[in-house]
Amino acid sequence: MTTPSNPTTGPAPELPDGARQRVIGMLGGMSWESTAEYYRLANEAVRDRLGGLHSARLVLASLDFAEIEALQVSGDWARAGDILATEAARLEAAGADLLLLCTNTMHKVADEVQAAVSIPLLHLADTTAAAVKAAGLTTVGLLATGFTMEQHFYRDRLASHGLRVLVPEAADRAAVHRVIYDELCRGVIREASRHLYRQVIERLVAAGGEGIILGCTEIELLVRAADSPVPVFPTTRLHVQAAVDASLATGRPTDRGGLPAPGTDVD
Repeated sequence: MTTPSNPTTGPAPELPDGARQRVIGMLGGMSWESTAEYYRLANEAVRDRLGGLHSARLVLASLDFAEIEALQVSGDWARAGDILATEAARLEAAGADLLLLCTNTMHKVADEVQAAVSIPLLHLADTTAAAVKAAGLTTVGLLATGFTMEQHFYRDRLASHGLRVLVPEAADRAAVHRVIYDELCRGVIREASRHLYRQVIERLVAAGGEGIILGCTEIELLVRAADSPVPVFPTTRLHVQAAVDASLATGRPTDRGGLPAPGTDVD
């Protein structure tokens, strides 16, 4: 039986004989608004890479964000870590070969999640830092939830890559955080909030920011490159690209489970 060709792109390229897509495990729902973007972007990336009717091989666990948000506010990160670790183990049992924690803020418990599984966790801050360094920048402004901007778990991870991280002043941090939880996580996009973010970005640039990290997965629903006078680094897109690179990587396994470094070209 002859396989039909795509009338617009021609025959779809295939992975080398014997190769398969590694299954991406997505730990999401925090919030589902950005997790939906993870799913869409992963499938678009695989389609663009392989052509034809190809789509991403993945498994998704979507948590109830109301439960997680309450634990964030109460400071019960240990309980939140337990919940995420349990779900990560379920993703591995379902066949995931690599793991994405589809939220910047919950990377506060990334070590606990990684400890619960034997598959690699692609750390969001690492994939972001790789993109910043590839652009030749060393000082970046960080827009994120208050937890991510004010606590050390994320900023220190970026700094470990040699980056200097700037965060907004207190009033701006509060405003950025409010928009994320009261609007973006609820699917609300307001032009007034986009204008507010532009002003915060301008102040970070004035303070020395050479680029802006969109360090909450929902911020990409609101802010685009045109909203900033310096390069922006959309963490969701960067995370997905690293995952797809890893999923489609071929060749001999390495001590990283055969996964390439973020941003590395694959065969």
